[in-house]
Amino acid sequence: MLVGRGPQVWLGGVAALFLGFLWMHSLLSTYPYLRLLPRAFSMATRPPEAPAPTGSDYIAGSVSVVFVTCPNDKIAKTIARSVVEKRLAACVNLVPQITSVYEWKGKIEEDNEVMMMIKTQTALAPSLTEFIRSVHPYEVVEVIALPVQQGNLPYLNWVKDSTTPQ
Repeated sequence: MLVGRGPQVWLGGVAALFLGFLWMHSLLSTYPYLRLLPRAFSMATRPPEAPAPTGSDYIAGSVSVVFVTCPNDKIAKTIARSVVEKRLAACVNLVPQITSVYEWKGKIEEDNEVMMMIKTQTALAPSLTEFIRSVHPYEVVEVIALPVQQGNLPYLNWVKDSTTPQ
């Protein structure tokens, strides 16, 4: 019967909330750098609602991160080096030992793969995809491009400069 316990439950909740605030206040006053933690984990240069800084020539979405899976490290490194040399990509990160679970030809498969994270200009994504399809051993290659809305402006400009034909 909760009706008889209503005030006790309500007061218990208020007491817990009050003690939580006291605990948080004492923790933050003892360790003031904890207030910086949310910013430390943010990779964005500014909140999404903030206006772009003046003098910025970056257009949101003009750089993309392209994800490609490869069957092994050797193939991933070969493709990575090729796309950087051809200026189709500024940088390729190789993430080893990912596990992919998928359905292929009516059967559930599980494979260890290498994930490539390729940074490029969005306008180059079709050419990059075409090149990867021409050298990749898979029958159906995973190539997924996601536009970058914001980030470290010097880095995004570097991606643009590194993938512009000379």
